[in-house]
Amino acid sequence: MGYVAVRGGGKAIEESLKLLEYERVSTSSAWGTDEIEGTFPELVDQVMGEASLYAPRLAALALKQAQGSPDEAVFLLRAFRSTLERPYVSRPVDTGAMRVARRVSAAFKDVPGGQVLGATRDYSHRLLAFDLETEGVEELAEKRSCLRAHFDEAAEAVEEGVPATMPRVLDYLRGQGLLPAVADDATAPVDATMVPLSFPAPRSVRLQTLARGMTQAVEALGYAAIRGFGPAHPTVGELRAGRVAVSVDHPLEAGGAEDAYYLGSIPVTEVESVFECEGSSQGTSEQGLSMEVGYGLVFGRAETKAIAMSVLDHCLEHGDARYPTEDEEFVLYHVDGVEATGFISHLKLPHYVTFQSKLSSVRSTRETPAAESKEVSDAAAL
Repeated sequence: MGYVAVRGGGKAIEESLKLLEYERVSTSSAWGTDEIEGTFPELVDQVMGEASLYAPRLAALALKQAQGSPDEAVFLLRAFRSTLERPYVSRPVDTGAMRVARRVSAAFKDVPGGQVLGATRDYSHRLLAFDLETEGVEELAEKRSCLRAHFDEAAEAVEEGVPATMPRVLDYLRGQGLLPAVADDATAPVDATMVPLSFPAPRSVRLQTLARGMTQAVEALGYAAIRGFGPAHPTVGELRAGRVAVSVDHPLEAGGAEDAYYLGSIPVTEVESVFECEGSSQGTSEQGLSMEVGYGLVFGRAETKAIAMSVLDHCLEHGDARYPTEDEEFVLYHVDGVEATGFISHLKLPHYVTFQSKLSSVRSTRETPAAESKEVSDAAAL
């Protein structure tokens, strides 16, 4: 059977794209980016995080263009990001000054500032809400009004509101010398979006790669590490979600933090996980049982990803080749969603020449034993 390359591919591709657009306009409502942002905020957060670009409106637009495919939306947003200039580099954000909306600790019952559940579905029954299927504009407005009145009344009943900023939970253990102090590293972080990934990778590159990694891949590898494919079972010392301020120095006369220009705030989720280890702890020479910290920080409310990121951060700090989740190349190469999607998708493209070569190899190996067998039987007959 012969294989021939199809001619006229350009025209076929144009028609295929028209058909795809026809399917989109025939089956979808005229939603704008505001509706997508409001209805799917966590999906928008995921796309922004994996694309390394904080732009909610553009992430919503990418999801609309991609017909809801997160992989395609991330690809679109990363491609757009590559065209943007970078006139400024912001000052390091201070997550200690985060305006906290949610903050929990699995390590301690009572923490300074208290546990703040915030908005979460962690403690809900996973049951389909069939009433949402017929939820209309008027019903939505009525629910919004009732809930706003409820929370306004609750806010008035509270004499002392939740403080906007809260101390870090693990600073308590650091103060007791049970955890190493946060290192004051003056080394400039390497921009993982501007240089090729190479090994061994500095921690700044590892954290960036995990933060922009495919959410499900980071979670899967973090889960694998906890299950035994890496010596890592953490306790979440603190998970905090809220908004952090972003500021830049004056382009001509850089000064201190007080002289920087405030640009706005972005929503992030930060996790510090605690691991019990044997031997000396990070930054100390003391032997015996010790505790170490894994770190995760992501855009938006991707809490599970942030926890998994903290697990993999701890794993990669150890770098034990016996465990796949501690192998830098295995982890960092395989969490990149655009790389993974692109490579697997390319298998749909024409591979006529290489497949023909494989067929020839298979046929030749089958023909040779058959010919040898015929020669042996002819010799036996003689």
